[in-house]
Amino acid sequence: MKILVVTELRQGKWNNTSFETLAAAQQIAKGTSSAVSALVIGKGVSAFADELASKNVAEVLSIEHDLLEAYTPDGYCIALKQVIESAKPDLVLFPHTYQVRDFAPKLAATLGKGMIGDCVGYRHESGRLVFVRQMFQGKTAADVTFTGAAPWFASFQSGAFRADLLAAHPSGKAPVNSVTVSLSAQQIRTKPLDFFKEAKSAVDLTQAPLIVAIGRGIKAPENIPQAEALAKALGGEIAASRPICDEGWLPMERQIGSSGQTVAPKLYLALGISGAIQHVVGMKGARARAPSSPSTRIRTPRSSKLPTTASSATSSKSCPPSPKNCKKQSEDSHKLHLGIYSLLL
Repeated sequence: MKILVVTELRQGKWNNTSFETLAAAQQIAKGTSSAVSALVIGKGVSAFADELASKNVAEVLSIEHDLLEAYTPDGYCIALKQVIESAKPDLVLFPHTYQVRDFAPKLAATLGKGMIGDCVGYRHESGRLVFVRQMFQGKTAADVTFTGAAPWFASFQSGAFRADLLAAHPSGKAPVNSVTVSLSAQQIRTKPLDFFKEAKSAVDLTQAPLIVAIGRGIKAPENIPQAEALAKALGGEIAASRPICDEGWLPMERQIGSSGQTVAPKLYLALGISGAIQHVVGMKGARARAPSSPSTRIRTPRSSKLPTTASSATSSKSCPPSPKNCKKQSEDSHKLHLGIYSLLL
């Protein structure tokens, strides 16, 4: 089987989910005796192609064109369709990003194929690949398989696989092959405008290696500076569950969960968070989790096998997660913050 991974660049930088998807492809290839190729698309991407060549792939395909300097769904679909028809991969994998959601279904439909999006895992069963994707905000998971002939299209959710497990090329570098595509300005029906510029205070939590997240158990906005100090001391970012952002205690760009950002840090410290499924679906990709209050229990979907660095002792006497009744919970959380900080030092 031939696997093609389509990577993503944004404003001249990697989207790190590309490497997670490449790690997933390597794992699939290992269990199915497949060959993995990586593809980079845009203009002036030779340096990125060389970086991909250092990974354990059979080859790197580099697509460069003046009309691909700025992303457009038409340009990407037309170019990738030509490459796929020429390379004839069996499985085409994408990182599940906003950009991929925009063009990948159109690309698959153009080739008369379906697509399984937002996958969190896979398994090889009875000679075929079974992809796992969550439904109903992570409350259940569905096994999905392809019907019909290849190529098949799928995307993996951010945090589903670990980019640090990406294997390097055994001989140092894979071959880089430039691919010429036919593309004209008349074929592109949209005109890219300037990128949306977020406020200076905005932060991309998906890139944070460590996150300190707070919930209603923090009790009052006056206690937030303690969590912020902890995050700063550990070199991480402060985040929150939805109730904190709804109250205006932290800006909305700090929200983690189904209606906020999805993150996959190395360590996720949850302070005073009840562990509702709407929040868990946004942080389940964390490599290690540390709930830090007596009534905090991070409930993870059954399919998850993530380690927990600190467990919480639940008690029937624990106070409910209400800002008015959690004085003892807040005090205990503060003590445990110091314990975690000392442990990590």
